Amino acid sequence: MEALHITEMELARDIHDVLARLRAGEEVVIEGGEQPLVLRALEQPRFRTIDDAIAGFKAYEAEHGHPLMMDEDYAADMREIIASRKPSRASEWD
Repeated sequence: MEALHITEMELARDIHDVLARLRAGEEVVIEGGEQPLVLRALEQPRFRTIDDAIAGFKAYEAEHGHPLMMDEDYAADMREIIASRKPSRASEWD
């Protein structure tokens, strides 16, 4: 799909159409100024479930022959965070 090329004036005149095109996956190039601007809609992030994460860990282990190991610096950071956590006060949510 070829990008839509428009001027800044056309964008100002019909921003709703430009936004609709972006949402539909089109790329928009805005001509004008010192350098053209390219607009592209971001892909929706895919949220992983815990099952997805576990499957990914198993796939890594199958491919590499060993389980995925946590970096020691990261592990130390996690231990520090867990140790410094304040107890939750569930009664505040009741």
